[in-house]
Amino acid sequence: MAPPKKSKKNKKDGKLKKCKSSSVAPVEPTAPDSEWWDSFWHKNASNPGSSLSKDEEEGFKYFFRVSRKTFDYICSIVREDLVSRPPSGLINIEGRLLSVEKQVAIAMRRLASGESQVSVGAAFGVGQSTVSQVTWRFIEALEERAKHHLKWPDSNRMEEIKSRLEASFGLPNCCGAIDGTHIIMTLPTVQASDDWCDTEKNYSMLLQGTVDHELRFLDIVTGWPGGMTVSRLLKCSGLFKLCESGQRLNGNVRTLSEGGEIREYVVGGVGYPLLPWLITPHESSGLPASVVSAFNATHEAARSLAVRAFSQLKGTWRILSKVMWRPDKRKLPSIILVCCLLHNIIIDCGDILNPDVALSGHHDSGYGEQCCKQVDPLGRSMRENLVRHWQHSKRTAASK
Repeated sequence: MAPPKKSKKNKKDGKLKKCKSSSVAPVEPTAPDSEWWDSFWHKNASNPGSSLSKDEEEGFKYFFRVSRKTFDYICSIVREDLVSRPPSGLINIEGRLLSVEKQVAIAMRRLASGESQVSVGAAFGVGQSTVSQVTWRFIEALEERAKHHLKWPDSNRMEEIKSRLEASFGLPNCCGAIDGTHIIMTLPTVQASDDWCDTEKNYSMLLQGTVDHELRFLDIVTGWPGGMTVSRLLKCSGLFKLCESGQRLNGNVRTLSEGGEIREYVVGGVGYPLLPWLITPHESSGLPASVVSAFNATHEAARSLAVRAFSQLKGTWRILSKVMWRPDKRKLPSIILVCCLLHNIIIDCGDILNPDVALSGHHDSGYGEQCCKQVDPLGRSMRENLVRHWQHSKRTAASK
């Protein structure tokens, strides 16, 4: 979910345009094109100083972050759109129309490396403008065709998520973790404003994500200025409105043997308000310091799922971790969304998220967490019930 558009002209952003006639007919081979890879591998794996092994499968995942099988799946999603709108300018140095496979490879390499369009083009033997066109067409197509890879879980799936999280952290009815991160950019002077300038004096766009036990994104919101706090971003999100109205996190309520109830919730850091459906760390008042410290350690372990997901996302798709040079702020949310979709596709296709490419430090390095003082009384009661149940479960387990 992004901020409401201010102009009717912007409504078409992110949507696939209708097929336009072209003098160049699409020439699609009957079998997927593999020639591009042979040429790319020969050229880039043999670069002086390259640390790549001779294993081409490993090399493929290094350059494009996905296995061959997942890459083919992504090509199948966007193939119809890329073929139906063949751009007359997209030809390689041999004068042939770029295959779908090569177009997808160019776009994914641009997103994965964060390198300049010139550098990516040189690796594939195409020009800067071709990289630009190919990448945006791929983003448009995947944004439209891969929506099913980022959706809120149905009741059956949510029960599985809650079961896994309780088994891992001892937190009943926990549905995931929430966090936010900054996508840093430079802006031309005419577009620079205090709204986009964040606490670290960077121009940035915020991304909020809710993730499950497998680091899969269940919900995201982006497009809002980095000058906002994460608590303000939360309240602007569809997630907040749906949870507040009882349309999300509205599953089975757990009645506790020691008294009280626990509804569905997610865990978040001190930057978020304490709500009945969003549980933040406990303050030390009213409970022994040892209990508070132990509970908060468990809470932080669960919350770290979102931290790890963002570190993985920004490390895998490096375009999000590098300073973007004067991006179109209307298109940037689509780029961010597609990177989140690719992150989920990796998980959904059974690929392994490569921890070696994740950011080594925090995903928002240099940013301190701003503490939100808002406390909903029902949220406080929920957290007290949760702490009592968690403490009781620990004692029971220790006595066995």
